Amino acid sequence: MSISVQNVVVDYASRRVLNKIDLEIEAGEFVSIVGETGCGKSTLLRLILAEERPTQGRVLVKGRERSRPDRTCGYVPQKYSLFPDKTVLDNVTFGLEVTSRGFFRKREHREEALRYLRHTGLNEADAKKYPHRLSGGMQQRVAIAQALIMKPPVLLMDEAFSALDPGTRRGMQQLIKALWRESGTTVVFVTHNTREAVCLGTRVIALAKDSERGSSIVLDLDVQHLGFDSVDSSDEQLARLITRVEAASVKAALPLVRDDDASPVRTHTQV
Repeated sequence: MSISVQNVVVDYASRRVLNKIDLEIEAGEFVSIVGETGCGKSTLLRLILAEERPTQGRVLVKGRERSRPDRTCGYVPQKYSLFPDKTVLDNVTFGLEVTSRGFFRKREHREEALRYLRHTGLNEADAKKYPHRLSGGMQQRVAIAQALIMKPPVLLMDEAFSALDPGTRRGMQQLIKALWRESGTTVVFVTHNTREAVCLGTRVIALAKDSERGSSIVLDLDVQHLGFDSVDSSDEQLARLITRVEAASVKAALPLVRDDDASPVRTHTQV
């Protein structure tokens, strides 16, 4: 397993946010997490990153319990955070330069950074700018390039495409899927866009919240063999899956049970 979330509970003051979350993610999976606003999707991501610690239970990545953020997990947050006193290019190369032995590879790092920036729709002129001269969507593209260039074993993405225009978003969806296929990186991808979740992921997890008991996993779909590569697809089976995921995520959270049925999709469903 790449990621193991074991009987995790998260309480904020007197409010329970996550309730008895058990989740095993194999190395190389692309797992999409969906659910209503406030159900704890981002909290779950921060637990894996080790920015937060569970009230109960534990989180392991590659067999080690998480205690602090490290290079094992790359992170692209919903709200980008760039160094305001560094150019776009320097922001993207920063991680490589502080972790390399000396700066003799600086030219190589900058060339690689430019390649990632071009993938995200930026160019060499943008690379020379400072963050305050970029739009919000452009800053988010820089943050994505900043995470991808480190080639982490686990990549955590929290609504990473939400600030992008539709055309750029489609390009980034294709880029992330292509990089995942090439690298074998384990991706955990939080999104409000159910269609995006189903088309990009090999597996879709739906969280549903309960105001008293906290959120739990109510649906776990294995969709890796269905091959929904295009988010614009009008496939009827895709439409049915989207409806199913959306219906599950708005219901009150109930315990998850295993139900391997005869349908093309192996499912864990709510009872």
